[in-house]
Amino acid sequence: MQKEDKERVVAELTEKLRTADTLIVADYRGLTMPQIDALRGKLIENGAKLSVVKNTLTRRAAEAAGADALLALLEGPSAIAFIEADGDAVAVAKALADSARETKVLEIRGGVMQGRAVSGPEIVELSKLPPLEILRGQVLGAIVAPLTAIAALVNAPLQNLYGLIDARIEQLQSQEPEPAEQPEAAPREEENDDGSS
Repeated sequence: MQKEDKERVVAELTEKLRTADTLIVADYRGLTMPQIDALRGKLIENGAKLSVVKNTLTRRAAEAAGADALLALLEGPSAIAFIEADGDAVAVAKALADSARETKVLEIRGGVMQGRAVSGPEIVELSKLPPLEILRGQVLGAIVAPLTAIAALVNAPLQNLYGLIDARIEQLQSQEPEPAEQPEAAPREEENDDGSS
């Protein structure tokens, strides 16, 4: 690789490291190119890009970007999954963990999540979380359930009052005496004009 190419790669990596909020590092030694391509496809679907670069260049980029947590993870061949801002870190961790389990070659070393260093086992635990949509639904359910209970508690006395008033109205209606039938009036005889009948 030419010196200019190396400088360009380091500059690109430095920019990625500065802008990446979350990244995961794995040892890809032993993966075939079709396996790497399949993994790249899964990661792209979940908002991450896999970069395979030399550790010497990555170290220079990490030092330039101030990503000291990454330096400890750069032992042996390294592949870095850069998770974009709109990417799903759980899905990316799951794709990497699935690939590690299937190939028995890929090894997750660790990563950096929102500026904090995380170990390989922590990323494997992260991969076991449900997908983002389900987590959002669970959080929403946890928020809505107490609110629904409060609404039911507030409405219960009103429902009871409504039922009580309704029952009292029915009771009063059943106690009202039936209107007595009035006898029919006897037909009156017609009077003549002179007052005689």
